[in-house]
Amino acid sequence: MRGLNLKKVEQLHQALGISTIDELKAAAEAAKLRNLKGFGAKTEARILEAIGSAAEKPRQRIHVHHALRASKEIIDYLKTSRSLIDVEVAGSLRRWKETVSGIVIVASAKKPRAFIDHFLRFPMILTEIERSADRVQVQLSEASRVTLIVAKPENFAMTLLLETGSRAHLAKLQAQASKRRAKLVSKRDQSRVETESQIYRRLGMQFIPPELREDEGEIEAALKRKLPEDLITTEDIRGMVHCHTTYSDGKHSVDQMVAAAEAMGMKYITITDHSPTAFYAGGVKIDRLQRQWEEIDEVQEKTKVKILKGTESDILADGALDYPDWVLEQFDVIVASIHARYKMDAEKMTRRIVTAMRQPVFKIWGHALGRLIQKRPPFECRVEEILDVIAENRAAVEINGDPYRLDMEPHWLREARKRKIKFVISVDAHSTGALNNVKFGVGIARRAWIRRGEVLNALPVKGFQKAVRPV
Repeated sequence: MRGLNLKKVEQLHQALGISTIDELKAAAEAAKLRNLKGFGAKTEARILEAIGSAAEKPRQRIHVHHALRASKEIIDYLKTSRSLIDVEVAGSLRRWKETVSGIVIVASAKKPRAFIDHFLRFPMILTEIERSADRVQVQLSEASRVTLIVAKPENFAMTLLLETGSRAHLAKLQAQASKRRAKLVSKRDQSRVETESQIYRRLGMQFIPPELREDEGEIEAALKRKLPEDLITTEDIRGMVHCHTTYSDGKHSVDQMVAAAEAMGMKYITITDHSPTAFYAGGVKIDRLQRQWEEIDEVQEKTKVKILKGTESDILADGALDYPDWVLEQFDVIVASIHARYKMDAEKMTRRIVTAMRQPVFKIWGHALGRLIQKRPPFECRVEEILDVIAENRAAVEINGDPYRLDMEPHWLREARKRKIKFVISVDAHSTGALNNVKFGVGIARRAWIRRGEVLNALPVKGFQKAVRPV
């Protein structure tokens, strides 16, 4: 809510005993907030405005990172209940969809009714929508809709499974159960404690990771035991790729970005600030590029993390890459991206990208189709033709972890896999905090069935350097 965060909610509870939106509204209308430290009359007015607009706002899809943050806050709160036994996020959020219509949380508790009552005291709940003996749906003040389902401990895994998979996936599971003359859920099964893995095994198939439960061939593959068992994980990532600093439009210095990567256990990081044509993003001209390289050398002496000198080079309208060839050839890594003239027709855009890819220095296709989720659609081009060319030239496709990009979409990544194309899971980080974008990139990669051996920055530094070095 505008003017309010969880820390301030706790402050309001301690100072004024406020625990519900109605109490908050009454206190704000009575001008009781303005004298508290960190508030004031303007904050009070913003809170009242936010309460009004949240109540009127139509239901909308939520970006994955906002949904994850809200679900973490809820789960952290639920863990303060002594009644809680287990709790997990479910729904499309567990499948790492780019946007979700709401948050679904499955829990098991010793006293379900009391546990639901505890949940309803969560400070960010705006209103209760509906409630039954084992579930409740609420609206948060930030417009997120949350459904909490409380299952018996012996039913927790089955409930989690049923609340995670897409409708089509669950229908296929039921069909498979029928073929085995069994029921997906039966009274007899409900007395037996099972894990999700055991449920899939009972149906004669491999365990299917949540990200794959979309009815896109995963059930057929699991029945034949052909699902990949080495899907990429965040723990597999050894290097942070596509990082910006204060030399272009980043918020933190080379030193700060490297220190943050080191704190995360990374073995290498690529510094890839914008090229000169991206003047709106502080694109780095050649004289400043030389100063950056000198600074990187200085920082390298103080850290064990290998720092790779790179650029996010604009793909220009004619397919040329920004910077002269003699500069491009000196980089350790080049991420080549489009940042302008998105409205070219498919013929011109395809020719533009293919021309760039045929250059020997082209090694990584950055945020490939230029989408901004809920703001800008992918640009027009013949994607399969471009993937054929990138396969011929042994370049890689970036899976961009910026939660507003998450580019390319999983169905195109699967097309790339068919062509044996390799991938880089990037963070597209403009701050130290954005290094955590890696989990979003991994989520998209897992949805595309991408395996550890297909991701270049799961390699040790020497292997990564060899794979991406401009030649």
